[in-house]
Amino acid sequence: MLRTRNPTRLLGVDDVDAALDLCAQDPAANVFVASRILDGGLGAGSTAAYGWFDDGRLESFVWTVANVVPVGTSAASWGPLAAQVRKVRRRCASFLGPRDQVAGLWGLTRLDFPQPRAVRAAQPLMGTRTPPSQLGITLDPRVRPATVDEVDIVLPAAEHMFTQEIGYRPYTGNPAFYRDSIWRLIRGGRTYVVVENGRVIFKADVGSIGLGTMQIQGVWVTPELRGQGLAAGLMAAALEQAMSDHAPFATLYVNDFNAPALATYRRIGMERLGTFSTILF
Repeated sequence: MLRTRNPTRLLGVDDVDAALDLCAQDPAANVFVASRILDGGLGAGSTAAYGWFDDGRLESFVWTVANVVPVGTSAASWGPLAAQVRKVRRRCASFLGPRDQVAGLWGLTRLDFPQPRAVRAAQPLMGTRTPPSQLGITLDPRVRPATVDEVDIVLPAAEHMFTQEIGYRPYTGNPAFYRDSIWRLIRGGRTYVVVENGRVIFKADVGSIGLGTMQIQGVWVTPELRGQGLAAGLMAAALEQAMSDHAPFATLYVNDFNAPALATYRRIGMERLGTFSTILF
């Protein structure tokens, strides 16, 4: 039987180390996927990722659970992996990841997917290893980890942030599943808040952790407090605590049109590391 030198196949338990090695080549870009793998995403029977192999060696792969996220892909692998990506079009909410890799896969599969609701082609990927206090940034002392009994006051803030960012509510009907996702972040000490008068006025989440790296997400300040110069102190405090609690290398990505957020992140010492793209369906 003729054997192809560049096969694609589903990744499984035996591929975990090789997949994490690929993620480690650029942990800032790949922490989302690394976190899912470390949480057991390539366990027995997994259909989470397709890999591209050269002479039996994993050279690149694409994560396909809810989001299509490429890891280490190049022009040589886009064609074979695109054939696998087409198979998950019915369960895909977005493409996201390094801009060139997203563009390569999207260019080969776009006719098989719905018309995107939004294309965010240039999202700065930012990161830092320096706690903001070492830069002389004043930390807002009100910021602290949320507690599990605060799930129901964190939920409205999380819902508002998601709806504003994505363009639709994070759930329809019963919010139980969404509430549980918030509870799990809080239980893990991964949501930082300021609560005043029983209401969350600031929050930030650590969405992914792995390879000594974390990715911040869900940053939100209540609308009536925006533009008052509070964001840098709030975010600096959340970032400093998260770097101590979870990982020393903090990353996030942000829309290029969000000038206030970009200014805040630069103010607290985050530097641009690359560019992401997100295609939302």
